[in-house]
Amino acid sequence: MNAQYQIQKAISTLTHAFAPFDCRIQATRKGSFSFTLVDKTGIAQYSQRLYPGQYSDESLQQVIERTRQSLTA
Repeated sequence: MNAQYQIQKAISTLTHAFAPFDCRIQATRKGSFSFTLVDKTGIAQYSQRLYPGQYSDESLQQVIERTRQSLTA
């Protein structure tokens, strides 16, 4: 799999995992990107940068779980 496909798949997974939050993707460069979760009022609730090692299904699932824990804390 090439890096662009992995990034697109990771972005899609994050977008679906955090609905109804708006998952905004920023600063895609050199194989990494940042995502920010924004609530319906436009307030950022969480932000994180992901690197190529975090795009695998297992690593991405860990990112999702940690993010969910952070949102409920």
